[in-house]
Amino acid sequence: MRLNIVLVEPEIPQNTGNIARTCAATDSVLHLVGPMGFSISDKHLKRAGLDYWDDVEVHYYNSFLEVQEKFPQAQYYFATTKAPHNYAEVAYEDDCFLVFGKETKGLPEPLLQAHLADCVRIPMIGEMRSLNLSNAVAIVTYEYYRQKGFVTFQQKGKLE
Repeated sequence: MRLNIVLVEPEIPQNTGNIARTCAATDSVLHLVGPMGFSISDKHLKRAGLDYWDDVEVHYYNSFLEVQEKFPQAQYYFATTKAPHNYAEVAYEDDCFLVFGKETKGLPEPLLQAHLADCVRIPMIGEMRSLNLSNAVAIVTYEYYRQKGFVTFQQKGKLE
């Protein structure tokens, strides 16, 4: 049971680095779809991911269609402010794919229209446009693992 996080055309290296760190902390797989707004060797990307990059399984694609062709039977959920469903109301399937768009525009409208029933939204007050991408990924990722009972997660810490 591993969650798959898909970033379609991410633009800000620090966000992607933070998301890689979340993937490392949750044993989620990271799928990066280009074109990206930065080089994978970008120092900001590396700094944001700290020393966790070796703990992340990362796959690279030239288009989202490549992801769908590689995993045709997978269940995909598309994060968007235009979604009809609250992210916490969805019963996530094991090994599903959470798909997030680029920071400035989100996911393409035709993709959302084609998968409207599988679109999820993080509720916000008023007319807020969106949350930071790495925050949005963390929120939905931890909901997925909460639903799965945090089975492989360390449940308690200890003070020294």
